[in-house]
Amino acid sequence: MSARAGVDVGGSGVRAVVELGTGRRRVRLTRPTHRRATLDAATVVEAAVEAVTQAADAARPPRLDAVCVGTTGLPGLLEDPAAIAAELRDRLGASRVMVAGDALTTHLGALGGRPGVVVAAGTGVIALGTDLGGVWNRTDGWGYLLGDEGGGAWIGRRGLAAALRHLDGRAGGSGPLAAAVATRYGDPAGLLGRVYNGDSPSFELAAFAPAVAEAARGGDPVASGIWRHAGERLAESAVAAAAGLEPCFSWGGGLFRTGGLLEDPFRRAVLARVPAARIVAPDGDGADGALRLLDHPRITRHAGPFLHASGFDDA
Repeated sequence: MSARAGVDVGGSGVRAVVELGTGRRRVRLTRPTHRRATLDAATVVEAAVEAVTQAADAARPPRLDAVCVGTTGLPGLLEDPAAIAAELRDRLGASRVMVAGDALTTHLGALGGRPGVVVAAGTGVIALGTDLGGVWNRTDGWGYLLGDEGGGAWIGRRGLAAALRHLDGRAGGSGPLAAAVATRYGDPAGLLGRVYNGDSPSFELAAFAPAVAEAARGGDPVASGIWRHAGERLAESAVAAAAGLEPCFSWGGGLFRTGGLLEDPFRRAVLARVPAARIVAPDGDGADGALRLLDHPRITRHAGPFLHASGFDDA
């Protein structure tokens, strides 16, 4: 078996699957990859190399035959995926390298190459509807300031705002979320410093989403409403990306690990808009999709800005 790796670089974590002669190994790292409003090539490379090295259980980066990295910020924030591919080739020794948008790798992970729509929801949100041929519909993925509606940062921001409304004595606040702010930050000044002065505001906002989930499971109507609205926003993006495709929908990204809290309103909202929709659980995650992409180099002919490939003779 050739040595290969698939990597998923998200806004708040990195996943890698490595295939070596000894079998398949997997790792997940929790770390912010966004710095301020930008995501640079060096950050993506360092995150990918670290994850591959840990997945291989090695003291230094392993030498690979092929590697595919799916990353947030492509298309959009990452202007030169070729530079990322060149650095990965140097660091990992891979003659075949792919750098793809995480929308594409999440799609392949969830649907395994079948046509349809996949919404990827982690710190941010992007939906991709494609048949991997002539149809490529992208919705959202506009970042935490301009979009990413229904994502982790979107949820965390609304949870924090509800906590502060409660502390102010304004309507629409949440006592349980205010208590969660006190536990996590101590006081509002600590919150403001972490969000506005931290390295990664989107990561900090998304880090509060689990507290919003806990409050919702505890019966807080404000927190429950935030998750319901998040599912509805994700459904809007998914349905908008379905033009020209059979109505098959799935999802990916860490936010859906909350289970029914997000999945149930997402399903209901999709079916309300597309009664004939088929909604299926994902086959795998973005790292699995990155590994699968290595077996489909001809996708390069159609994927445009979602994919840069190097070293594939038949691509």
